Amino acid sequence: MKSDPTLDSSDWHKLETSEVTRLLESDCEHGLSDEEVERRQKKFGANTMSARSGTPAWMRFIQQFNQPLVYILVAASVITGLLQEWVDSGVIFGVVLANAIIGFIQESKAEKAIDALNSMVVTEATVRRGGYKKRIPSSQLVPGDVVLLQSGDRVPADLRLFDVNSLQVDESALTGESVPVQKHADVLGHDVVLADRKNQAFAGTSATYGTAQGLVSAIGDKTETGRIAWLIAETVELSTPLTRKIAAFSKLLLWVILGLSIVTFVVGVMRGEPPVDMFMAAVALAVGAIPEGLPAAVTIVLAIGVSRMAKRRAIIRKLPAVETLGSTTVVCSDKTGTLTENQMTVQRVYAGGQEYQITGVGYEPKGHLLGEDEAKLELADHPALLECLLAGVLCNDSQLVIEDGRHLMQGDPTEAALLVAGAKAGLDHETSMKEAPRHSMIPFESQHMFRATLHEHEDGRVIYKVGAVERLLERCADMLGSDGKTVPLDKEAIRVAVEKMASQGMRVLSFARSHDVPEEGDLSHDHVKEGMTFLGLQGMIDPPRPEAIAAVKDCRMAGILVKMITGDHALTARAIAEKLGIADGDGVQTMTGQELEKISDADLPAIAHRVEVFARVAPEQKLRLVRALQTHGHVVAMTGDGVNDAPALKQADIGIAMGITGTDVAKGAADMVLVDDNFATIKAAVEEGRGVFDNLRKFIVWTLPTNLGEGSIILVSIIFGLTLPVLPVQLLWVNMTTAVFLGLMLVFEPNEPDLMQRPPRDPKRPLLTFPLFMRTGLISSIMILGSFWLFFEELKTPGETEQEARTAVINVIVMVEVAYLFSCRSLNHSLFSIGLWTNRLAILGAFGMICAQLLFTYTPLMNKLFHTMPLGASSWGKILIVTLLSFAAVEFEKWVRFGGGRGKDKLPE
Repeated sequence: MKSDPTLDSSDWHKLETSEVTRLLESDCEHGLSDEEVERRQKKFGANTMSARSGTPAWMRFIQQFNQPLVYILVAASVITGLLQEWVDSGVIFGVVLANAIIGFIQESKAEKAIDALNSMVVTEATVRRGGYKKRIPSSQLVPGDVVLLQSGDRVPADLRLFDVNSLQVDESALTGESVPVQKHADVLGHDVVLADRKNQAFAGTSATYGTAQGLVSAIGDKTETGRIAWLIAETVELSTPLTRKIAAFSKLLLWVILGLSIVTFVVGVMRGEPPVDMFMAAVALAVGAIPEGLPAAVTIVLAIGVSRMAKRRAIIRKLPAVETLGSTTVVCSDKTGTLTENQMTVQRVYAGGQEYQITGVGYEPKGHLLGEDEAKLELADHPALLECLLAGVLCNDSQLVIEDGRHLMQGDPTEAALLVAGAKAGLDHETSMKEAPRHSMIPFESQHMFRATLHEHEDGRVIYKVGAVERLLERCADMLGSDGKTVPLDKEAIRVAVEKMASQGMRVLSFARSHDVPEEGDLSHDHVKEGMTFLGLQGMIDPPRPEAIAAVKDCRMAGILVKMITGDHALTARAIAEKLGIADGDGVQTMTGQELEKISDADLPAIAHRVEVFARVAPEQKLRLVRALQTHGHVVAMTGDGVNDAPALKQADIGIAMGITGTDVAKGAADMVLVDDNFATIKAAVEEGRGVFDNLRKFIVWTLPTNLGEGSIILVSIIFGLTLPVLPVQLLWVNMTTAVFLGLMLVFEPNEPDLMQRPPRDPKRPLLTFPLFMRTGLISSIMILGSFWLFFEELKTPGETEQEARTAVINVIVMVEVAYLFSCRSLNHSLFSIGLWTNRLAILGAFGMICAQLLFTYTPLMNKLFHTMPLGASSWGKILIVTLLSFAAVEFEKWVRFGGGRGKDKLPE
């Protein structure tokens, strides 16, 4: 071969067939010889996707431990083991191990995406080799092979077409084009985007109509589909907002705990205390300050979100995806099959000089015919409309079938739309064909832009013709009037009707008939070149999903931007966007892929933020747009269903694939799959995601002051040379039991009523804001002061021992945490405004915690294990005073900050 033809896949469309043949050293008539095929297979390899070398499994497992909070917990496990508290040490390490296993299991998206691409490309192909036609596995194709395509074939490799006979290819999964693309063999210009390279066919797409021959120009990884596979492999995995905030919080917590432990040890030694005792005191401080329940809470709260979403028809493939969607600031959605039905639908008809509407969407033949006054009408009273619809039914080779209760099309989507329009009017395809059987046909050809069929009718032979308006209208001599009689052709009125439909993003087809047919013989071009009667126009569009319109509205109300990024035409995309309500009243701002290419990376973030619709974009441009929005500070969710969406799905903070129409590639790259392809589920996912983050934040707000208070009690005791009010083993008891009985109850908190009225959280905002830190200080101070007050008050009581005083301190710590639990059920509102009984699990958990404390205080076994003693009524009275004070202080702080608990203002999100 003259050169490696797979080095630049963007050149083939601009070369003459003779030049392509020369470069590939092939023969269009005979194909390659078997010897040449064998030589090229050795040189270029198989027509399959190369396996990417990934991170070894053992390394991915080790990486699960590479986070600061895990460092703290591992250290806590080792230290508690050194304290010979083996059960506690095992529990802490068990939590760490469980989280590592869950993270390890979740990591397989890239491999799944590559496998899906591999299965998509490997098909069978019909080739011509040595002058003979044969069927071979597509993996055996080599550059220069001559491939024969026909309707229904999956394109096995990238082809430069040289002999095309009415070939139409469904490229929606690759480019986003709703309608099959009409192919040809003509040379194209240099500046032609992928979606407009009509003299090429691309691996993984499907032929829907006609036949063609082409030369293989690229195989395997060098195909356009293969390049997408590399885009997926090369895309950087992003952490989610939750994991970023937890990581930042963990790092801060790590240094705070280590610093306080060191201070405790140093101060104690400087005061003359034994180093071993001070080391154990430092361990006690670390154990008290470490929130052992945090990793479990993160996992459980996300798992609950997963369960709730599954009930709402959304499958989460990676736990943090639930929360990430809740923090999303912009949703980038593909148009075809995601925001739209992916089913071409006739919505407007112009016949007899009148305009008609057809209701209903998709391929289900349910709908009505409406006149200009939007009143239902009878087809028999409108003969011109009847003939226009009948022409679409008879001049048609597609079929509608029912599978699993769903209406599906076999053939061309445009023809299917014509069949459905006729069916809504009562014109059954099979019945109509029996009443007017087809005699012959002129198939659609790109140079003529029409097709025609000859039918035997009881009134004689009749020709029906359907095609582009500009080609068909010039061959008409008159038109059918509203009464069914021929009238002079009104080209101006027809032009106005065409422009009106086109302005709404519709694809417009025209229809004509002729009775001037010889009694014998087949149909020829001479029979349809002039003198025909114009019947009307049908305008069709891939309509937006009704539920998507509502979902877009809900997203915008929640402060989330919705962007349409599609490979379809700008006019169509803009029309759909307007119907969806994506933009404000100023109109939809649209930008094409060619315009996008001219914009620098520096300018793109601001433009990507401002523009609502991006049309005729290539896969790498979708990826670039997602990155630009992330650069602008957005948390990006990308929805899609095609191969072309996979790289952007993987790059986005959360990728959302469609379960029914979505390709395996898109599902493999996504974080979440919508089982029912319902864009409205996005709104539910946003709400659940916000609820997940809200509840996790509540848990952290609850655990931080309690752990800080426990650790500070140890620190204050060492600094001032006081007797320890609590022991390490007692703090372990508090941490483990309160995390289970109290903290985890917050993850079951129902969503607050105003959750979807809040704007998206600023991704740059810290996990805990200043007001929450102030509240943390308030609770910690009450816990510290209350503990020392109670400890010394108990020691003043005649006959009281240190064991009894420490038992009282442990109980006051627990009871403050119980009271604070109910305050944390809403960070903005009073407990009484949200309802005491709205989270029954919290009440049940508090009851269980109190019962556990009674066992801790009064049973001999617990007294022996934890060095406690029973308390009297006076001790419980003092505990109750501190508990009520802590609850009242937080509720008063809410009342002052948020206007009497009415929630006028809220803690910054």
